Amino acid sequence: MNVKIDGPLYSGKAKDVLMTDDPEIVAVRFRDDITAGDGEKKDTLEMKGYYNSVISAKIFEVLEEAGVPTQYLELPEPGCMLARKLDMIPIEVILRNIAAGSIVRRFPFTEGQEFRPPIIQMDYKSDEHGDPMLNEDIILALGIATRDEISEIRRMTFKINDVLVEFFREKGIILPDFKLEFGRDSSGRIRLGDEVSPDTCRLWDMETGKPLDKDIFRRGEEGVVSAYRRVAEMILDREDTERWNIKI
Repeated sequence: MNVKIDGPLYSGKAKDVLMTDDPEIVAVRFRDDITAGDGEKKDTLEMKGYYNSVISAKIFEVLEEAGVPTQYLELPEPGCMLARKLDMIPIEVILRNIAAGSIVRRFPFTEGQEFRPPIIQMDYKSDEHGDPMLNEDIILALGIATRDEISEIRRMTFKINDVLVEFFREKGIILPDFKLEFGRDSSGRIRLGDEVSPDTCRLWDMETGKPLDKDIFRRGEEGVVSAYRRVAEMILDREDTERWNIKI
């Protein structure tokens, strides 16, 4: 895809979104920054953005092949992704297969408890308001999504979960939970946006039970980038590494 990258459009905690000469396309640059605790804990880890970009690209391709509409277009090079420009909906959609993290602290669930069926949690994406939990009535009152859009987001989230649980299982990884963000394209269609990576998913090694995700950073432990690299090694095949010229 031949587009020219122009100036910045938006800068987040770990990615920059850049305009291109095509108004329908943006470039997403993955930085090496890593944060936790609503940005209170920060660091920069070399190659972290590199691995997140290739992992996200692979997962977006898997989801597209399964019929899930995403904003992903292509990965011209590791670290930079081309994507459809979306009007992002300020909702963080969290799907939980296994109890871990904040849900154990907030509710009387046991660490490692399986949820059957899985739980969908929706939070208002707002640093100013502390990302509070939402319900459908509050979403409608805020005017950030319609009832039909909420229904579509839930349907897509469950389908994404079905696809990713099986995909990661085949690669030797357990998927306890993950966070998604959605947006509307120029036609109003809901698409999956942002990223799907060890920054946004809990990923446990099926053999050892050890985390391969940002929980390592949250706990103040070493080996974050090594874990992200390990995820890339586990999910990418030879064709992926050759076409993207990936260093693993």
